[in-house]
Amino acid sequence: MQTNTGFKDGFLWGGATAANQIEGAFDVDGKGLSSADFVEYIPKEQRTKDNSMEVTTEHIQKVLSGEYEGRFPKREGINFYYHYEEDIKLLAEMGFKAFRMSIHWSRVFPKGFESEPNEAGLKFYENVFKTLKSYDIEPVVTLSHYETPYGLTEKYNGWIGREVIEHFEHYAKTVFKRYKGLVKYWMTFNEINIINISPFTGGGILSDQLENPKAASYQALHHQLVASSLATKALREIDADAQMGCMLARMKHYPYTCNPEDVLKAMQDDQMNLLYTDVHALGEYPNYYKQFLKENDINLDIQEGDLETLKNYTVDYISFSYYMSLLSANTEEGIRTEGNLMNSLKNPYLEASEWGWQIDPIGIRVVLNEFWDRYHKPLFIVENGLGAKDKVEEDGSIHDSYRIDYLEKHISEMKKAVIDGVDLMGYLAWGPIDLVSMSTSEMSKRYGFIYVDKDDEGNGSGERTRKDSFNWYKNVIETNGGNL
Repeated sequence: MQTNTGFKDGFLWGGATAANQIEGAFDVDGKGLSSADFVEYIPKEQRTKDNSMEVTTEHIQKVLSGEYEGRFPKREGINFYYHYEEDIKLLAEMGFKAFRMSIHWSRVFPKGFESEPNEAGLKFYENVFKTLKSYDIEPVVTLSHYETPYGLTEKYNGWIGREVIEHFEHYAKTVFKRYKGLVKYWMTFNEINIINISPFTGGGILSDQLENPKAASYQALHHQLVASSLATKALREIDADAQMGCMLARMKHYPYTCNPEDVLKAMQDDQMNLLYTDVHALGEYPNYYKQFLKENDINLDIQEGDLETLKNYTVDYISFSYYMSLLSANTEEGIRTEGNLMNSLKNPYLEASEWGWQIDPIGIRVVLNEFWDRYHKPLFIVENGLGAKDKVEEDGSIHDSYRIDYLEKHISEMKKAVIDGVDLMGYLAWGPIDLVSMSTSEMSKRYGFIYVDKDDEGNGSGERTRKDSFNWYKNVIETNGGNL
């Protein structure tokens, strides 16, 4: 039932995080190394266009041998492993209905391929889920959020190896059984499309070991899609009350001009962004993708039963991140904006964040309507937020009106989409407490309603402080989106 704000009763207001960006304790209680543990922090003045989210074999060998002396902030996070009770209490104070987090696969299976799980890891997440439930906060749990166990990289080069499907299925079944009744909302892979942008980030893949990295990343994607469907099958058999979603980094493409060639290019770019949800929601590879594979001379190894698995076990809901829109043109000419996740031609009608991400609130309404028209499945915004530098005043207060303005504009457009007729489950702001940036491993790129006293070099007390946006978002939740 919709309320007078447009949002249904039980709308899932809350926030989203990832294990590798908050937990820390990277080598505690039996946890193994993951891909995130090799991502270093590079100071802004030392960054070049060559600094990507990719990691080389040589880099990993140097890190493991102790030759490399860089900092790896995702090993530290914000120490959620030891502070989860106080952090969850703060989220509850805001009135959270849902909290998105991920399970560090290597905390449960240290190398990723063991037959028996690590009990200490299982117990930690059980404690976190029970703490959330004690405040009536629904855990929304991602099985794999940029944290592939390094053991799988070492043994199979990550998701290049088809054997990883079976290991993922075993991991999924293990946690589904353990947390039955504690977790209602699951997702398989965070922003699954990133595997074709940064194979190491999305799949623990070392591209320098491959003859044809592009073809290999699409083969790895096939393995992830099959694994995702098998996990969906397992969830329905183990916990019929739970739901499975997919997760896409949605980057809407607009044509740069009204030149039909630009319009066509925008359509094609959009199709390749929607490929992943097309398979998750509709259960088959679309014709435009088959043509893409043919044009790029990519021959997928699709084994017997794979296509039937994709068709028979589609997702219950579609979740996605939304941070920006992009421009598509049939020419490379034009002024570009250098975002650190995706650079694009500059849209003259939009402002950009300090990190070059173009801010487009209306785009979230466009995206919601397009998803609904395409799939007619419930939608869930599980990431949206503004990374910005915050100033702590002498009295300790933090006046982040820019963050409030960003969120207010996006939620207003989200509300319009609901009135348009979109079935929207909830909205989870990224990340409700300051955390280590995924793409740059910075702390200074802050998203939270809660400030964490820690800088880019790892210095600080770790103390948590409420920003102005804390009480603003609390009021948004209390009024179910009525007061923005």
